[in-house]
Amino acid sequence: MIRLLSRGSPKAAGAAQSKWLKDATSRQLHSAYDVAVVGGGIVGLATARELILRHPSLSFILLEKEKELAVHQSGHNSGVIHSGIYYTPGSLKARLCVRGATLAYEYCEKKGLPYNRCGKLIVAAEQEEIPRLKALYERGMKNNVRDLSIIDAKAIREREPYCRGIMALDSPYTGIVDWRMVALRYGKDFEEVGGSVVTEYDVKDISMVKESPAGSTEGMKYPIAIRDQKGKEVRCRYVLTCGGLYSDRLSQISGCSREPRIVPFRGDYLVLKPEKHYLVKGNIYPVPDPRFPFLGVHFTPRMDGSVWLGPNAVLAFKREGYKVYDFNARDFADAISFRGLQKLVMKNIAYGIGEMYRGIFIGAQVKMLQKYIPEISRSDVLRGPAGVRAQALDRDGNLVDDFVFDGGVGDVGSRVLHVRNAPSPAATSSLAIAEMIADEVEGRFSL
Repeated sequence: MIRLLSRGSPKAAGAAQSKWLKDATSRQLHSAYDVAVVGGGIVGLATARELILRHPSLSFILLEKEKELAVHQSGHNSGVIHSGIYYTPGSLKARLCVRGATLAYEYCEKKGLPYNRCGKLIVAAEQEEIPRLKALYERGMKNNVRDLSIIDAKAIREREPYCRGIMALDSPYTGIVDWRMVALRYGKDFEEVGGSVVTEYDVKDISMVKESPAGSTEGMKYPIAIRDQKGKEVRCRYVLTCGGLYSDRLSQISGCSREPRIVPFRGDYLVLKPEKHYLVKGNIYPVPDPRFPFLGVHFTPRMDGSVWLGPNAVLAFKREGYKVYDFNARDFADAISFRGLQKLVMKNIAYGIGEMYRGIFIGAQVKMLQKYIPEISRSDVLRGPAGVRAQALDRDGNLVDDFVFDGGVGDVGSRVLHVRNAPSPAATSSLAIAEMIADEVEGRFSL
């Protein structure tokens, strides 16, 4: 059964968040803080919140380069609350996702944020997919995914009347939420207990200083200086960066290696026309093919009532390039000159060409969707939004599928912690990831 578990109006919640966001942009900088968090996406906001709740006597500041918070990966995603099926049993990703989903639902209930536990089917449309589906079921059971079961073709039609398949995994614990709304609520929590949020602060340098701030009587209590592109400066004792699409560049500032490198992949969605929304009730996913690095096209209902279809996965020519023709020379050169991307492309060249083709020709994408819902036609869909994924790659062309922490070199390295990779599903896992990062911060720094 699909249950709509909403607490409050999305519109009202969004209006409240918008007012808070405008207030945050007008705040003034003080001179010094105990801890500075760089990056106002969902991971940075969740971690800043977790740290200040653990250490309410310390002073915290969160710095974000954009005018608003959570506008990139946190605001351009499918909105799914994942249950933890796909990940290697016992892995950090599996544990964080399962715990993160539980914490996310509890948080939304507590804060009155709307969500919909609409469920998900992972559908085998062909006989050859059944062994992989059963293996996925075993993996989900080992990960303690709630209420997971295997269902037959008849049960698929009962859950999704227009979906065709011979067997499926039914995950009723999977849901949907507006993750940007959740992220902004994390930020509001952070400020309500004394944290400072400053936007339009594009960090260009993190370094040790040799003298106290002007007018300071506290000596070298705050030895780290964070400077932005406009010449502003924040002093602090410790720095945590959660830079998402720019995590590698932020790490380089303090002398870290360039690897793993962030390579941006854009995912283009189609949207189902409103008169065809009845075709999809919950999330419908394909059985993933282990030969390829991404999950494949799927059907995703949204909190606003729309239905997204896709996405594909193609190289973005700009780290924040949400349109086909968005281009940044530095981002493009960084990507194509990186040996790791070159190796990834060579290993998946046919898959990559297919993704580009489906991105250009909507009919090709629709053909893949018809494998699961035959009633969908080309006239039922429109081009929709896009997201950009910060994919970490190593020099051998392997997708970095685990968390990566880094410090730096010299004196600054003992006071800076970079979260260089927080792999998908980071939004679902955000509160659990925040606990882990906070533990890491406490283990490294003398707070």
